[in-house]
Amino acid sequence: MPNSLSKLLITASILALMPLSASALDFRSVAVPKAVLYDAPSNAAKKVLLLGQDYPVEIVVNLGDWLKVRDAQGSLNWVEAKQLSGKRTVMITADSAEIRQAADATSKLIATLEKEVLLEVADVKLSNGWVKVKHRDGVTGYVLLSTTWGFE
Repeated sequence: MPNSLSKLLITASILALMPLSASALDFRSVAVPKAVLYDAPSNAAKKVLLLGQDYPVEIVVNLGDWLKVRDAQGSLNWVEAKQLSGKRTVMITADSAEIRQAADATSKLIATLEKEVLLEVADVKLSNGWVKVKHRDGVTGYVLLSTTWGFE
């Protein structure tokens, strides 16, 4: 009897630590002109990378003041939480991508973007595989989600 209670408590503890939804990814963006990424959650750790403002990152581990993040290349590093914001952005990962007036490949072409261009997410609701975005020049439209990184 005590053995089965121990197993139950261990199982409950493990389940409590698991995320509520495996598909719910947590993306944020860099809030400062240059965010310093470290190899460990400490300012004394080795600095490994600088990311520019609005660069999207995926939160993998949250320790409160420190976050372990994944960048578009898949690298995992640590950043101070205060260097990120909840602003949603995406980065073009395809060689080029098109901003369309509506969420349709036959819609009017508004702009063609190069790889690594950053865009603000204008609406977090997807529309048939398209995400509504805003370019820093003010252009707003839809881009195919498959050409971007930073959005689930």
